[in-house]
Amino acid sequence: MPTDSKKATGSRTIKASEFKAKCLKLMDEVAESGEEIVITKNGRPVSRLLPYREKPPSPFGRDRDIIQIVGDIEGPMPAEWFDAVEGSEEESF
Repeated sequence: MPTDSKKATGSRTIKASEFKAKCLKLMDEVAESGEEIVITKNGRPVSRLLPYREKPPSPFGRDRDIIQIVGDIEGPMPAEWFDAVEGSEEESF
């Protein structure tokens, strides 16, 4: 008699003893279906079997070879910059 069941969350639960007997088959099932299995011991959840998924690459550092910072980006702006902005006839707002 199978002892696994489906919870309201959609994850399947299975006793640890049954998991031990069928672990390779269950690993294949999880890989194919993408559905997790919760493994229980004495009726309490102790582990989850999840499908492996690659992490997407981080966006940080993606443009490190394209963007280049030139000069001092922390220091005050040069006075010439302010003169050029104040002397312009266009409204910036």
